[in-house]
Amino acid sequence: MAQKRILIVGGVAGGASCAARSRRMDEDAEIIMFDRGSFVSFANCGLPYYVGDVIQEEKKLLVANTELFKDRFNIEVRLENEVLSIDRDQKTITVKDLQQDKTYQEAYNALVLAPGASPVRPPIPGLDLPGIFALRTIPDSRRIRSWISEHNVQRAIVVGGGFIGLEMTENLVHRDINVTLVEQLPQVLPPVDPEMVTPVHHKLKAQGVNLALSDGVKEFTQAEDEIIVSTQSGQQYHADLVILGIGVRPENKLAQDAGLELGQRGGIRVNAKMQTSDPSIWAVGDAVEVQDYITKEWTLIPLAGPANRQGRIAADTIAGREVEFRGVQGTSVCGIFGLTVASTGASEKTLKRANIPYEKVYLHPGHHVGYFPGAKPIDLKLLFSPEDGRILGAQAVGEEGTEKRIDVIAMAVQQHSTVYDLEEAELCYAPQFGAAKDPVNFAGMIAANHLRGDAPIIQWDQVDLSQGVLLDVRDVDEFERGHVEGTVNIPLNQLRERMAELPQEKPIHVYCQVGQRAYYATRALRLNGYDAANLTGGYQTYLNFAGNGFL
Repeated sequence: MAQKRILIVGGVAGGASCAARSRRMDEDAEIIMFDRGSFVSFANCGLPYYVGDVIQEEKKLLVANTELFKDRFNIEVRLENEVLSIDRDQKTITVKDLQQDKTYQEAYNALVLAPGASPVRPPIPGLDLPGIFALRTIPDSRRIRSWISEHNVQRAIVVGGGFIGLEMTENLVHRDINVTLVEQLPQVLPPVDPEMVTPVHHKLKAQGVNLALSDGVKEFTQAEDEIIVSTQSGQQYHADLVILGIGVRPENKLAQDAGLELGQRGGIRVNAKMQTSDPSIWAVGDAVEVQDYITKEWTLIPLAGPANRQGRIAADTIAGREVEFRGVQGTSVCGIFGLTVASTGASEKTLKRANIPYEKVYLHPGHHVGYFPGAKPIDLKLLFSPEDGRILGAQAVGEEGTEKRIDVIAMAVQQHSTVYDLEEAELCYAPQFGAAKDPVNFAGMIAANHLRGDAPIIQWDQVDLSQGVLLDVRDVDEFERGHVEGTVNIPLNQLRERMAELPQEKPIHVYCQVGQRAYYATRALRLNGYDAANLTGGYQTYLNFAGNGFL
């Protein structure tokens, strides 16, 4: 081949970004992108909102089309052309033109696999009944919208409480459809630690969603014009529509048939240059296994941001540039009925599984100063190394300013920053945007105070509350509205004059509503010779643990 040929299989996030970047890196190469679907470079993250009529025009989902790729980038896009096989020895692919029902071969110098992932369809009886849908493509969204209209859907079952399941739940409710959400685990949003999703459970129930947790689907059956969902616990739910949001698995058949190395989780194994086990073949996006930035474990994290970055890395290395993909830290965000859940880095569950030592703090600051109208609380959890304070991960839930704080911490994770760096972070401040001490600063300060020994913290889910004295330093009226059983109540303003009521020979476990007054009390007690520690996050964190049986 006199002209360099770059062939790309798959035209959504990873494939499309690789194609466009390849043209910017090489004006002379022939670039052809193949996709077995009818659309290229569409916003699949927006599909639930199209189903929910939040996005009302389908064309808004189309990031680019074949004409734009041809006219702007001189890239040929072949839609409804399915790549069937790869001949690595001859460096050719076999393609089937689905419209004309014919096959042909194309040669390559560089081949990029970006086939994405497909919805998980477990072997549940009745899974193929009419009215049961997964959502992954624009045609999927069309079918769901048509079904809702044609069958006057009033009741829906969403199976799976991940991102797609929650977004579909919200959008079906937006269309005045009654929703039951069935999740096999005891919590929604499995990547997030369980105590952090307590506000999400409350929000779903407040919006009328029937939340069926710790219960998997046993079978689907049909009776007249309705679908019956039977669960492992023996419950039965009747619906006009079922949405499967169980998860996705990498599309690996093409790579597997070609003899390319796969990882233990079924994704295509790639190196830091996004090359597969064949140096002439690259792979990007949801089909590849990626290395976790914190744990260094191989994992599957199907997110659009990493897929786009991987596409750029592959294009650069094909062009001869020395670049590497640094791994994925799983930074993500989800909106549920005005509540925002965001996270970055490792969760506590992940750190436990990987046997990585960690410490954690909880706090519940306002998203801006309290004296400015409209301040909303953020539940924030920070995970860090007990050895040097390096930030390992963070999770946050709130109505305003939530993802902003996680974005800041996400960048800190990439820079190997510590909690001491968060203490000193200089962030934007005006009364309507934040505070002179931002929630990010507070998270760093609490963690740093613990590591320095100034104000040690203890955990609600780890401490034996029967040992020592449990001290509530809230005001009497707060204490009477609710407290932990066995607690002694001495309001902070009375602590110095009543300190002698506390035994110095026992540890003092201090809490308030969210942690600040308990910090003041802990310092005062320690300076007076007491073995005091702050129950991190206060009574609010206790409620998050206890509210769904997590204690």
